[in-house]
Amino acid sequence: MMVKVGIFSALVAGLYYIFQLFSGESPTVSDAPASGVRDKPAQTENRIAEDYLPRGSRGQVIAYSRYYLSYNESHEQADWVAYVLSRDDLAGEMNPREDNFLPDPRVKTGSATPDDYRGSGYDRGHLVPAADMAYDAHALAETFFMSNISPQARDFNQGVWRELEELTRNWARRFEELYIVSGPVLSRKPKGAIGRENEVSVPIAYYKVLLDASEPEQKGIAFIIPNEVSFEPLTRYAVSIDEAEAQTGFDFFPEVMPDAVEKQLEGQFNIDLWPFSKQKYDLRVNKWNNVNN
Repeated sequence: MMVKVGIFSALVAGLYYIFQLFSGESPTVSDAPASGVRDKPAQTENRIAEDYLPRGSRGQVIAYSRYYLSYNESHEQADWVAYVLSRDDLAGEMNPREDNFLPDPRVKTGSATPDDYRGSGYDRGHLVPAADMAYDAHALAETFFMSNISPQARDFNQGVWRELEELTRNWARRFEELYIVSGPVLSRKPKGAIGRENEVSVPIAYYKVLLDASEPEQKGIAFIIPNEVSFEPLTRYAVSIDEAEAQTGFDFFPEVMPDAVEKQLEGQFNIDLWPFSKQKYDLRVNKWNNVNN
């Protein structure tokens, strides 16, 4: 009798699978969005806990395989992106980038498109850098969704912003793991807009907030940099996390640590705990800033 029941169950399961297959639905994976504004992929490897996500955004928050972002429809770009970057990530085999920029199908209101940037004079600047996700081919491809792109002045994108991105990877290697939140400063009036169809705002500045939550020396730092060519050292743009919160309107890392520790860590920063590179600065000033020449 047990054998007959087992055979019958297997037949039913097989018929159900065939029905689902021909009906165009997956029998095991659901792509239905979760409740609220947070869309969850069916299988996520994202290592950043939601406690680390900024508060204060009203956009659609989407979880990708290795990062989160909050999409601001009014400005057709993300308010912020958030992810973890570790020494182990950067030690892995890196996948080549293919520059396959695409509209993001997960943005419910429709994202910006590559056409919005054509002929604008602005770079399609990554908020989550492609190089930070190159250890994972799927995550790397996701960084080319237009939801992760923002209009950046060419000398900014390939100059001071590039230097900060490269230093951030160096710090992740040095400190083992960093929590990173980055995005455009949209609380201030944009420079203008590009794209006839979507009118993508051109931010006046960008921010990057970094947290090393490991014991015993927890530390944090933030940067706010104008969206233009810069010949100033990066230390010129370093601010406390509290200052970054005041200028962006977001609450960064709201439930990561006790209030007393958070208040001290976010209220000040020690520039000496974040090694800068005179070589990279010289390279930027003498070479990267001349990309348009």
